Formats: sequence, structure tokens, C-alpha cells
Amino acid sequence: MANVDVNPELVKKIVKQVLNQSMQNSSSTNKKIFAFSIRKDEEPYVKEWAENHPEVEVEYTSELLTPETAKKAKGADGVVVYQQLDYTADTLQALADQGITKMSLRNVGVDNIDMNKVKELGFEITNVPVYSPNAIAEHAAIQTARVLRQTKVLDEKIANGDLRWAPTIGREVRDQTVGVIGTGHIGQVYMQIMEGFGAKVIAYDPFENPELKKQGYYVDSLDDLYAQADVISLHVPATKENFHMINRESIAKMKDNVVIVNCSRGALVDTDAVIEGLDSGKIFGFVMDTYEDEVGIFNEDWRGKEFPDKRLKDLIDRSNVLVTPHTAFYTTHAVRNMVLKAFDNNFKLINGEKADTPVKVG
Repeated sequence: MANVDVNPELVKKIVKQVLNQSMQNSSSTNKKIFAFSIRKDEEPYVKEWAENHPEVEVEYTSELLTPETAKKAKGADGVVVYQQLDYTADTLQALADQGITKMSLRNVGVDNIDMNKVKELGFEITNVPVYSPNAIAEHAAIQTARVLRQTKVLDEKIANGDLRWAPTIGREVRDQTVGVIGTGHIGQVYMQIMEGFGAKVIAYDPFENPELKKQGYYVDSLDDLYAQADVISLHVPATKENFHMINRESIAKMKDNVVIVNCSRGALVDTDAVIEGLDSGKIFGFVMDTYEDEVGIFNEDWRGKEFPDKRLKDLIDRSNVLVTPHTAFYTTHAVRNMVLKAFDNNFKLINGEKADTPVKVG
């Protein structure tokens, strides 16, 4: 076999040209994801995802998605979003005008999306239905126990130097019958925690879990649950059917001194009816992490300003009401999962793949 002279410099030149061409081809097919309303606590996880996906250009803003801010996503293949504002027809149209119809929510709820416009424009949408059931269930359980043990009253007394016991006597969780409405991921974790305290747990769900049914948790109707439960905790979505499911009529069917827990959706509860129940003494305590008029109020700093909602202020000031500003979900574990899973979903959408958790839009 004849010897072949190899020019090292020529080889280097050819290799360099091939690598440059490869990089150019790669960059020409690079995808871009733009994220809206990224909070400071979410930034580390956005950067984590971006570092693990160098082939994707990631940009983000702290601003909410609106018809005006949609322009910031120009050039992107998809968007990642989370907000309390509605995704209106105008907002969706503004994204579509940028050529963007792939949208991934970092949260569960889709009741604030104009689905008619979604179908019209051909949007593909994903959400994160399970990011940390424990986060919400733990919060609901902790607040339930606090109401029963009257910790808010005790905290106020102690802060004022009153260290007397009476009349602030608590109720043990194990003595309660806890009624859980909605036995999905969160509801089931809440049930486990309540049973860990020793409580008797009953449940209602129109879509019964076969395993829970075998174990005898379900009652036949909501009326049965209302009649038996000392504590009622909501873990259902905000649908038309569920709107104000806690109202004057349903409260009247409940046991006296009932505790109501809503760490699900504000629209499930007729707030005025609950206030009437608190005033009459029918309701012993109320746990409220979500509020039907929370948009524009929760996650804002009202120190030194006039509080905009007298009804909410009244609830906050009551010693037997525990208000938190939609923070049941807010843990490091949950926030990381929400960000990473939303970006994973959007990555699949923009690459023409089937997303892990698509939202049914038609």
C-alpha cells in the first residue's frame, strides 16, 4: 500500500470548517422559549433548566402576559406563563400575531383562559397538574389544626401579656370527623395527614377512586358529608358546577361549629354566606388560602396604603379565620417542579412532540 503524505494544517482547516458548519446548522435550528412573570424565587430554576438545555435559547421577564407585553416574546417558538390575570382573547391574539401558539402554564388552573379563542387560533396548552400535592395538603392540615386549637387567639393573648388558659380551649383533631370534598392527589394527601392525627375521614367525589371506595371512605352525597363532618376541606377545581358550592343552603346542612377549609379555589365559596355563618356561630372557624376577589390584592404590599377590600379585611381581623394569600403551594419543592415541568412541556411542544400534561381545549 502506497504511503500517503498527510498535511496536518490542511486537516485542521477542514475539521474547523466542518465544525463551524455544524455549529451554524445547529444555531439555525435552535429553538427559543420566552417566559413571563418570572419571580425572583423562580429564577434559579429557570437558569437550571436553561443550563441543562443549551440548545434552547431562554429569555424571561418579570412582567405579566398582556396584549402589550406579548411583543417581548417576538422570535420565540413558545411561552411559559403563570398569572392570576385572565388569558383574554386579545392576549392570545397578541401571541398568535407573533407566531406563537404553544403555551405552557406553570400552574394547574385553566379556568382563566378564553378557550374559544384558544380553539380558534389553534393553541396548544399544557399545565402542571401535579407539582407538589404535599405542599397544599400540608398547609391545609396545619391551618385546620391551628383553627381547632385556636392558636390565633392564643397568639394574640400572649402577645398582649395574657397568659390565662380560659376560655381559649381547643379541640383535638382525633375527635373530629373530617369531610374531604375531592379525592385527587391533594385531597388524598390531606386525608392521610388527617388520619395521621387520628381523625375519622370521610369523602365525596363524583369520580370515585376505586381503591378509596374499597376502603369505605365515600359517602353517598354531599348532603351526607355536610351532615356528618366537623371539618370540611375543599380540594376540587373551579368549574361552573362547583361555583359557590359552599353557600347559605349548604352551610345550613352542616353541623354546628363546623370548620371550613378552602385551599383550592376562591370561587368555590360564597364569602358573604361564610361571614353570615361566622357571625351566627354556625361556623367555628374558616381557613382561607384562596379568595374569590383575590386578583390585584393577593401578592401585593398594602403596608401604609388603604386596604382595598373591606370584606377581606374583616375576615383577616377575625380571631377564628386564618387568611393566607394563596401561598399553600409556595414551597421550594413545588416552585422548582412548576418551573421545570412547564419548560419540559413547552420544549416538547415546540419540537412537535407530545407534551406530558396537555390541556384539553376542544
